Amino acid sequence: MATVELRFSALPEHVRTARLVAAAVARRAGVDEAVLDEVRLAVGEACSRAVGLHQSSGVSAPVKVALIEEEKQFSIEVGDEAPHAAPGGGTPGDGQGAEAEVEEDEMGLAVISGLVDDVEVTTGQNGGLIRMTWPTAPPAAALA
Repeated sequence: MATVELRFSALPEHVRTARLVAAAVARRAGVDEAVLDEVRLAVGEACSRAVGLHQSSGVSAPVKVALIEEEKQFSIEVGDEAPHAAPGGGTPGDGQGAEAEVEEDEMGLAVISGLVDDVEVTTGQNGGLIRMTWPTAPPAAALA
């Protein structure tokens, strides 16, 4: 199992780099070419979400991305360290701005779910993690 780890400052300009790295590693891992655009878009959305959460929460820690190549699948984990409220809950001082952030967050997760068939989202007071998984094709040498 090979893993590539990427950490970047929570700045929007770094999301593009994360997308490009994820697509390159996915291609090398054997993800179907027809799915690479979905990989790029999903990673971009997940990283943009993490950047937004870090910025709105004042978290200075980097956004973490793990690209994991396994035997028959390729997974990408995008982690943030922003505190997440429990569903239906809130944090002190929540107002209309917080409601807009929650709606934007839910929209981002809906986009990711529409792009990726196998997605897991976990959140807590110490941050969140989005794990997206795609099947991989066997290496071309094994097919011959």
